[in-house]
Amino acid sequence: MSQDHPCARTTPRTRSEINTSPASVTALACLYNITVATVREWKGRESSQDRSHRPHTLNTTLTSAQELLVVELRRMLLLPLDDLLAITREFINTEVSR
Repeated sequence: MSQDHPCARTTPRTRSEINTSPASVTALACLYNITVATVREWKGRESSQDRSHRPHTLNTTLTSAQELLVVELRRMLLLPLDDLLAITREFINTEVSR
């Protein structure tokens, strides 16, 4: 069960009503005091539940072997992240970001 943001204009119940309603997009936007774009978004979805906002894939410049090495360095040396980043950039991969 997800928690709705306290300032959210739509809830799973209203999203479900939007999705199943035969009314026009403009009429629904006026009825629920939301934008037409929001109504279109919820009309086109199969579910009335929020989706995750996290990216599906994370972009990384480290190979899996480099990543394991950096994690092990962090675990063994107990370095702060900024120091670990400096070491990683100097010795492992110059393109890495925090």
